[in-house]
Amino acid sequence: MKRKYFAKQKFFLVTMIIVLAAMCPQLGRAQPTGMQPEAEKLLRRMSDYLASRQQFSLTTENTIEAVLQSGQKIQFDSPSTATVSRPNRLRAHRKGDITNQEFFYDGKTLTLYDPKQNLYATTVAPASLEEMLDFAREKLDIVAPASDFLYRNAADKMLKEASSGFVVGQSVVTGVKCTQLAFRNAEFDWQVWIEDGARPLMRKFILTSKKVAGEPEFTVVVKNWDLTPKLSNAEFTFTPPKGAKKIDFLILSSGATPASK
Repeated sequence: MKRKYFAKQKFFLVTMIIVLAAMCPQLGRAQPTGMQPEAEKLLRRMSDYLASRQQFSLTTENTIEAVLQSGQKIQFDSPSTATVSRPNRLRAHRKGDITNQEFFYDGKTLTLYDPKQNLYATTVAPASLEEMLDFAREKLDIVAPASDFLYRNAADKMLKEASSGFVVGQSVVTGVKCTQLAFRNAEFDWQVWIEDGARPLMRKFILTSKKVAGEPEFTVVVKNWDLTPKLSNAEFTFTPPKGAKKIDFLILSSGATPASK
């Protein structure tokens, strides 16, 4: 009985491998070397398009993996929203399995609020969105939701240390036709799905940490883009709720390494 059961299981696995190979011809191909011009061109088109938008908001579903000592991977989800008004306004909210944070930047100050504990920290921040994102990452160990794509020069930053990149092919993400790209550098492999047509927006992003045991992944899936939101400056200013307690940010030393996403 056991032999027959395992024989069936083996047949099932072999069948699935054949089916996947037929459905995904890229899996059987050698990985292109170097930077494929079309991949770089598409990534820059996406970056330039979003950089040209003065105001926008997006809703995402983020998934981060944790690798246990046994090697087993556990995933944690955190739905997020981010609203941007260039050149120096950002509001974001991440609420999920392991975190609940609200992020406010009004061009002068940066505030992080924890609704669950009713705690907040505020600090003077640089005057531009890009400088603030660098400051938050490098000095405060804080990464705003989808922050990699909020920079005006997002493609330059992402391609700076990339050793290779290529077009994987056509795909569909949340019902939207996209082109899938794959890149890598010394520490990470990363993929991005870009909407086809007149709006080359990021629709999905996966970052694989090659230097971490178990190679955990961080995934962002965009549920919705709003390129014409009605915004006011008041939306980016934090007003402490009743009973909220102010605490201090823990500033990283110059030798400290910011955490990954």
